[in-house]
This record gives sequence, structure tokens and C-alpha cells, in this order.
Amino acid sequence: MLDPAETAKVSVTVRNNTNTVQRVKTVRISGTALALTFFSYDTTVPFDVPPKSEETRSFPLEPTDLGSQAIGLLPVTVEVIDVQRESIASVRTTGDIRGSLWSVYGAFGLGVLVLTALSWAGALIALARRRLPANRWQRAMRFLPAGIGTGLIAVISLSVLRLVAPSPSAEIPFIVGAAAAALLLGYVTPHPGEQQPSEMDTVRIQR
Repeated sequence: MLDPAETAKVSVTVRNNTNTVQRVKTVRISGTALALTFFSYDTTVPFDVPPKSEETRSFPLEPTDLGSQAIGLLPVTVEVIDVQRESIASVRTTGDIRGSLWSVYGAFGLGVLVLTALSWAGALIALARRRLPANRWQRAMRFLPAGIGTGLIAVISLSVLRLVAPSPSAEIPFIVGAAAAALLLGYVTPHPGEQQPSEMDTVRIQR
């Protein structure tokens, strides 16, 4: 758990399986979601790891500005970086970020929510006014952005609510499923040129 109001105690163990000394200079802790990095902390912790051995180092981390960067469950990567600024090794885990809903990640989710609502509103209004394209696939594509946005909202909401952290195994089913449902909905919408029978026509047919 990373709380901007508390100092986190980080302990890193590096095992060197090579035949040369590995010189660690920096430990980097970063959080990503949907292929975007929302926070990153570099801490200088210089130490050498002899061949075929391991070393452990502990250090405090004060993520004071984390509240404005992210919130919820996020994939976190811990990397050890050498003196040439190259990553020696890394490990991925899940972090519980105690940030604000108005953080960059929270604002990103709210922005996606607004854009998705506008996409649905535009598509449904066009459907009600019979202004969708006559071609079925073009009508389906008209609903696609709204479906993708719905999938993104599901992924971000589960993350912010601390239920499921974003990952390819969680993101792809939600986004692809919502996009497919929106495509199907657009595909089966009625042809805009099809006229519904009026009440007078219905009376005449019944007679």
C-alpha cells in the first residue's frame, strides 16, 4: 500500500546470477495502467552485488505527491537500475494507491466517462432521428467508440474501487466485449429509410 500521508518502507533483494559484479545505483518504483505511467519514483541506493550472491537494501519512500497522481489498485513495477541507467532486473506487483479521485488517474477516468456519455448520446439521438447511415456496418461503426469507452470505464472503475487492477487479462475482455456489444447494437438498428406504418395505415390493414 502506498499512502501519500505515510512513509513507506521498501526492501529490495537483488540476486546476481551472472559471473560479473552488478552495480546498482537506483531503485525505481512506477505505476502504470492502460499502457500509461501515472507515477514514478527514483531513489538512489548505490550498492554492488557480487557474482552468484545476493544483497538486500532497505530505504524509506515518501510519496507525498502521490495523492495528485493516482488512486486505486494499479500494477506497480520495481526496477533496479545500474550506473549506465539501464534496468538490471524488475518485478511486477499490485499496489494499493491511497490517492485522490481528482488525481491524474481519477481525472483520466472522469474524462473517459464524459466522452463515452457524449458518444452514446450522439449515437442514440441519431438513431431516434433516423440519421444513421443506411449501411449496416457504418451504423455499427457509429456505435463502436461508445462501446470502447464503456469497456474503459469498467476497467478504470474496478481499479478505483479496488476490486481488480488493470492488466491485459482484465482489460481485453471488458474492452473487446463492450466494443462487440456496441457493434452488434449498431448493426441491428433499423434502416433509417424504413418507414413505420402510421396509425391510419394500420387501421386500413385491419379493415
